[in-house]
Amino acid sequence: MESVVAHRLDAARVGRLATVSSDGHPHVVPCCFSLHGAILYSAVDAKPKSSFKLRRISNIEASHFASLLVDDYVEDWSLLWWIRVDGTARVLESGSEYDQAIELLVDKYEQYRRQRPPGPVIAIDITRWRAWPGPESWPSSS
Repeated sequence: MESVVAHRLDAARVGRLATVSSDGHPHVVPCCFSLHGAILYSAVDAKPKSSFKLRRISNIEASHFASLLVDDYVEDWSLLWWIRVDGTARVLESGSEYDQAIELLVDKYEQYRRQRPPGPVIAIDITRWRAWPGPESWPSSS
């Protein structure tokens, strides 16, 4: 199951990254991401921000947990699907894993080829995969 789910997850263009603050408040933001095995990467990109120390970074440093949700909504509800991955999150500022994550993101997103993400990378070591409906009911073309 995970390989079918992983393929569809990696093909998705945007996900919703969920983190929790040290005092238990949820925080959800859309993000670009790339999947490498059982690790999901997302970077703080160059879109206008007041700082690279975003709430999602602070939340990960405080709780070390994150989830990412991707979905496809269509009016034909028999074709709806979603995938959620949960895991232990880390913040990468430099090093070989950071460089590899940036390359994966650059390969996936043309916008990152024009302007590489300059901020930290979030790495989520996936511990749980959830999908609805089950991948066995997905059309073979998706």
